[in-house]
This record gives sequence, C-alpha cells and structure tokens, in this order.
Amino acid sequence: MATPVDPDFRARLAALNEKFAVTVPVTMEKIAAALAVCQAETGPPPAEAMRPLHELLHGVAGSAATFGFATLGREARRIEHMLRDAMDTGSGWDAVAPEVEKYLRWAACDPHATNYD
Repeated sequence: MATPVDPDFRARLAALNEKFAVTVPVTMEKIAAALAVCQAETGPPPAEAMRPLHELLHGVAGSAATFGFATLGREARRIEHMLRDAMDTGSGWDAVAPEVEKYLRWAACDPHATNYD
C-alpha cells in the first residue's frame, strides 16, 4: 500500500468520518419523516410519495461505507432496491415499510455496528 503524500491524511479522514457520524441521527430522522409520509397514504403510496424516501436511502447507501459505516450503507442499499422495485411495479410496499422501520430501530442503537439484526 502506498504511503499518502499528505502526512495528515489519516487525521483528515478521521475528521471526515466523525463529521459523517454526526449527520447520521439527522439523516435517520429524515428517513423516518419520509416513511411517515408514505405510511399516511391510503393503500400503497404513489411513486411520488416514495421518491424522497428513496433519495435518502440512496444517499446513505452511497456514502456510509466510505466513512466507516459499511453495514449502515449496505442495508440502506438493500432497502433502496426493494423500494425502487415497489416504485417501478406499484407493488411490494407492504414489505418495504417494515424493513425501513427495522433499519431505523437498528440505526438508533448503533449505526456503526457490523451486525444487522
């Protein structure tokens, strides 16, 4: 492995990881709010109502592992794919909502954990 040219590389990376960690609870609150909007619909929510939830999960899926939250990102990606299928087909929402709720409960305990259960 090459030695970084910047001697402060590890310190800067650690600072970025800490900065991301601070945003996790706020992001989870946004996901919970977007889920609540979807759940307020009568029957399966329309794709337009699911879009903000999808965007939030997509954002976590794309960045979490970079900052040391691999499981948080992996599970967000898994649920994002379920949600995308529900948006595309108009079915499957009943399986998505409980997965988002489980994800939020898990993240509230320890979003840095490596075991998801």
